[in-house]
Amino acid sequence: MRIAMIGGGYVGLVSGACFAEFGCDVALVEADATRLAALREGRMPIYEPGLERLVADNVAAGRLSFGDDLAAAVAGAEAVFIAVGTPTRRGDGHADLSFVYAAVEQVARHLTDYTVIVTKSTVPVGTGRRIHEIMRQARPELEFDVASNPEFLREGSAIGDFMRPDRVVIGAESERAREVLRRLYRPLYLIEAPIVFTGLETAELIKYAANSFLAMKVTFINEMADLCEKLSADVHDVARGIGLDGRIGRKFLHPGPGFGGSCFPKDTLALVRIAQDAGAPSRLVETVVSVNDARKAGMAARIIAACGGSVRGRTIAVLGLTFKPETDDMRDAPSVPIISRLVEDGAKLRAFDPAGMELARPLLPAGVAYCRDALDAAAGADVLVVATEWNEFRAITPSRLAGVMAGRVVVDLRNVYDPEAMREAGFDYLGIGRPRGGDTVASA
Repeated sequence: MRIAMIGGGYVGLVSGACFAEFGCDVALVEADATRLAALREGRMPIYEPGLERLVADNVAAGRLSFGDDLAAAVAGAEAVFIAVGTPTRRGDGHADLSFVYAAVEQVARHLTDYTVIVTKSTVPVGTGRRIHEIMRQARPELEFDVASNPEFLREGSAIGDFMRPDRVVIGAESERAREVLRRLYRPLYLIEAPIVFTGLETAELIKYAANSFLAMKVTFINEMADLCEKLSADVHDVARGIGLDGRIGRKFLHPGPGFGGSCFPKDTLALVRIAQDAGAPSRLVETVVSVNDARKAGMAARIIAACGGSVRGRTIAVLGLTFKPETDDMRDAPSVPIISRLVEDGAKLRAFDPAGMELARPLLPAGVAYCRDALDAAAGADVLVVATEWNEFRAITPSRLAGVMAGRVVVDLRNVYDPEAMREAGFDYLGIGRPRGGDTVASA
């Protein structure tokens, strides 16, 4: 099969490379000249484990190509995927669909034969209908179908998620369109991956509902962590105790400083607006948004409290800047408001992240020192803060930290370290939702 992928960002690039691995002929269109040049040179514009090799293999095999000629890309394509950005629109929280509709208008001008136009971008309910209207107005004589195929890719494990998915959701309303997409996903049929066929609106809503539910689980365990601190309970035991219930599940029950990234913040806010506009407000999701925003803002206060109420003149090392490990994504990362507040209160910041420092620089205050590794960041620090749970941080023993730090305060916002081992090494250790040496942890 021949397909076109419009957009070489995270979703488009991963999806395009994986479809090529399935054996498809994939023409990826990228309008940004800098990103296109990088792709043609084999340099990945995003950090994703395994992606560089996957792209290189399929380019070498002639199944994946990059360009900016949309007409050439869509020529002969059985499906054209729209995988452009849908950022939160300023002022009202709705998803900005200007890039989606601009891409559709360009596609409409160049199609010559029947094609399925597929939204891979996360789009509000009703977008597929609007795309159909745009296509019909532009090309009343053309045969086409519109489908929705939302992505469920976790940053850091996106290739595995695409190749071995929990499910594939396809919103399509003609058998012809369903057959095109069924053939496209045939390799997943062979491994018995569930393929869920729905209507357009249902597929569009599934994406928002899934991400909002997962965000709700994260927010729930974060609130339970706060309660554990008041009651001298351990949130990890609580998470295990409820997560072993098959109706609940163990995933996304990891306490921390709040969710971030490219999906959860944007999609929860968009669902709030979609529900409000439909006259069926989602009070649970509204609360999730407000609780998470407050939590991220309050994490710096927790660190300041651990330092006796002031960080002025203190040297603070922050390990991890990205919103999660195995990605360079800094979008809505909790580290940004945390570091900004600490600098504002007079602290000297030293930071290290294995992948995200380049993207972090324009988001963080001037004066933050970027270090070559975790121990370099910790050297001479009065306070150590773990903001992202990269595996290489787990490998650092308490004795090694004690050997380079000037102070003994550790605020572990990801519960990377063993509390007892840290205390035995002489650290004043503060985790999330864990008893503090037999005493309740002061809530900040």
